[in-house]
Amino acid sequence: MPIFDFRGKSYNNPAELALDIIGGKYKMPILWRVKDKVWRYGELKKSIGRITHKMLTEQLRELEQDGLISRKVYPEVPPKVEYSITELGQKAIPIVEALRLFGTEFKDIYEQNNPSIA
Repeated sequence: MPIFDFRGKSYNNPAELALDIIGGKYKMPILWRVKDKVWRYGELKKSIGRITHKMLTEQLRELEQDGLISRKVYPEVPPKVEYSITELGQKAIPIVEALRLFGTEFKDIYEQNNPSIA
């Protein structure tokens, strides 16, 4: 496939675009959590652990803008916000699953072949 542009950025192949959309340290963990149930912001923050408020907010906004998750705000005081996966986001789950499996297998094989490094 030839180089293509998407939203002002050039890509060598669609895999690069996919990694741009779901890659990074926190997007896949967020998607993995919202695949099965609706989460509130505080629950996500607590579940993910070492993530700053700024980073979680940024990652959630990007996932929402890309159409992978939806955000529902309830008109309450204090505001209640829930995040859930979209139909498009569900299409990313097999990819996340495959990457999780590869990561586990890679770690196991690497540790078997490099016992002093593990």
